[in-house]
Amino acid sequence: MTRMRYADALNAALAEEMERDPTVWLFGEDIGDYGGVFKVTKGLADRFGKYRVRDTPISEQTLTAMAVTAAMTGTRPVLEIMYADFMPLTLDALINQASIYDYIWAGQVQMPFVLRTQGGGGAGAGAQHSKSLDVLVAHVPGLKVLAPSTPADAKALLKAAIRDPHPVVFLEHKLLYNTRGEVPEGDIVADIGVARVVRSGTDVSIFATSKMVHDAEQAAESLAEEGISAEVIDLRTLRPLDVDAITASVRKTNRAVVVNEGWRFCGYGAELSASIMERAFDYLDAPVERVGTMDVAIPYSEPLEKAVLPNAEKIMAAAKATLR
Repeated sequence: MTRMRYADALNAALAEEMERDPTVWLFGEDIGDYGGVFKVTKGLADRFGKYRVRDTPISEQTLTAMAVTAAMTGTRPVLEIMYADFMPLTLDALINQASIYDYIWAGQVQMPFVLRTQGGGGAGAGAQHSKSLDVLVAHVPGLKVLAPSTPADAKALLKAAIRDPHPVVFLEHKLLYNTRGEVPEGDIVADIGVARVVRSGTDVSIFATSKMVHDAEQAAESLAEEGISAEVIDLRTLRPLDVDAITASVRKTNRAVVVNEGWRFCGYGAELSASIMERAFDYLDAPVERVGTMDVAIPYSEPLEKAVLPNAEKIMAAAKATLR
């Protein structure tokens, strides 16, 4: 095990995959000499050259179309979109090209590319740089959507995404980059579509992804002080979704809280709630509780932003609501 930052774990995954496979290359805004706005690609241009680590202009729509074309012609591009807020510009290439090529070409054309981006609030970045738009891509069949919460999963899931023959959207949270954790040494590759039990419990299940996993852990610790045993499940993958793990946890605890940083209305939490109702309704002793961002623009103001975003206190309140 090596203790490292989330950002460094991503950097290590990229370096290892570029070393292993010469068809892997990176491109995006400021990823070269600057090393990326969050320094995830720091040093890679020096190590692998600017032919394989390419700076680009700001043109998300064009860049995603380039990734599609490059993947079709035999390479494995990893595209970085600087902020998830601008993912809507990528959707034409993702939805009308990347996601359906396997179907259109009857499996004759592979689409092995990764679109990395970061989102989420809590940094005072305002309404144009704080969104969680995971539901936009999780809605689309043909795309895989990953959202790791720990440095170990960041490395293992990114390596899995790069090796996958299908298009993968890899979602990172800006507040996780400096978090630290133990990362196994060597060639660790995670299974896509498998959830992780972060904390075992018996009274209520809390399902979360990305940064919200850490908030859920904090909530579970506070609940434990009051004698409430909360199970925390890190979904890790938004699509495909590990419905078996979700169902098994609900059958065990008979209560569920779903947490997602996106807006509540038509959000990913609604899909989780529906999945639980469809597969484990007879095991529920209370309605599923949803925790998400309020349906407003993300404010610049720190107190207002805190009021708008989900957090451990709100998760804790939702868990207690299932026990009333």
